[in-house]
Order: sequence, then structure tokens, then C-alpha cells
Amino acid sequence: MSADPLPPGDPTTATPAALPVAPPAAHTEPSRPAKPSLAKLLGRELLSWLWIALAFMLITGTLVQARVIPSGSMEKTLLVGDHLLMSRIGYDATIPFTSYHLRLWREPHRQQVIVFRAPPAASGDNEDFIKRLIGMPGDTVEVKHGVVFINGKQLLEPYRNGIEAVDDNYGPMTVPPRSYFVLGDNRNDSYDSRDWGFVPESNIIGTPVVIYMSLQAPEDAWQPGQVRERFLAYINAIVHPHLVRWHRLFTIF
Repeated sequence: MSADPLPPGDPTTATPAALPVAPPAAHTEPSRPAKPSLAKLLGRELLSWLWIALAFMLITGTLVQARVIPSGSMEKTLLVGDHLLMSRIGYDATIPFTSYHLRLWREPHRQQVIVFRAPPAASGDNEDFIKRLIGMPGDTVEVKHGVVFINGKQLLEPYRNGIEAVDDNYGPMTVPPRSYFVLGDNRNDSYDSRDWGFVPESNIIGTPVVIYMSLQAPEDAWQPGQVRERFLAYINAIVHPHLVRWHRLFTIF
């Protein structure tokens, strides 16, 4: 005989075995990176400043430098107190921490304004001069009563300041190879090739690009080594903004 089925809810009914439940995982804080030591922080900071200094030396040694005009020899093109950015690209490179200069590939052209290291006959203080290039290598240069002649032909000079002086005479002289004859635009108040001779090609540093500031101040403020006078000129311009020649800012050459 077959057994009778068990009624529902009978305590003898088979039930599945209970599965074991894992205990809840303990809450753990995420690990935090250890803070760098003070020595490491200082090392990183010094390394950052080192890279900035190297970049600055690269830029000023081979690309761009600032200059200020200390005299009136280039008026009206450049005024005393004009602050320039000068491009050295292709003309000259300086080895950092040395006085060694490397002459590069670019050649200046006639009537271009150039910045150059003054030859020994012009200055014994390693000064930089800024003048206009007039005579190229091989040119015959002559000045008669203030009028410039190149290879027998009069040179047109719309940039000149003032009238020709009848007692201004020079040459004729032939410009040597790899040398240049330069003059100031303010011809009657310029110390230039008429006085001390030619500029060697290797002395050329660069050419002006733009006037970024122009201040009215005594000439002494812009002479080399006059730190106090120059500082006072800047302070005076801040207090008296009319001393800034605003119309000359961002003049491009």
C-alpha cells in the first residue's frame, strides 16, 4: 500500500538547510600618501627656480634683452628714457656666466638701427651703443657739409634730426671687410664712426623691436650704475603719470 501524503504545514515536512551568512566587512579608512618631507619640498622648489633661471638666461642670452636710451644721439627716432626690447635672434648669443659671445648668422642692412658693443676706441667700459648703420663692408663713405654720400651718391635720410652742419666733413673712407660705419640720427650731437671708426661685425648684438616704456627724466637717471636715480625716476613717473610718454608706447621698429 502507498503511504498517505503529508499534509501542508506538517512539522515533518523537509526544509532546505540555511546557508551560512558572512559577517559584515570591517570599515577601513583609505590609505593616504605620506606627506613629503620638508627637505623634498625645498628641493622641488629650488629645482623649479633653477629651471626658471636657466630659461631666463637662455632668453636674455639668445632671444630678447631690455635696453634704455641714456643719451640724445638718436633723437628723434629714440628719446632719452625710451625703454626698448631688443631682438638678439640670429645676431649674437652669450654663454651664461661668461663674457664670451658667439656671432650668429644674420647680417644687418643699411639704415637699420643696431645695438652693438662699443669698440675699444669708442669706450673702455664695455658699453653698448645704439646707432644707425650707414656704410656696409666695401662701401666708400663720405660726409660733405653734413650730407652723407655712399659710393659717390647722396644718401636720403628722412629720419635725421636737425639740419646739416657745414663743418661736418668726413672721408672719403672705405669700410673694411666684416665692418660697418654707423651714425646717430641726431647727427650734431652724436659720438659715432666719424669719431672712433668702424664697428666690427662680431660686435653687433641685435636690433630694437619695440618701445615698451618711455619716461621723461634727467639723462643722469639712465646712465650705467645710477641705480638710485633710476629708481627715483620710476617712482616719480608713478606719482606723476604725465611724465610717461604714452604716445610712444608700443612703437615698433
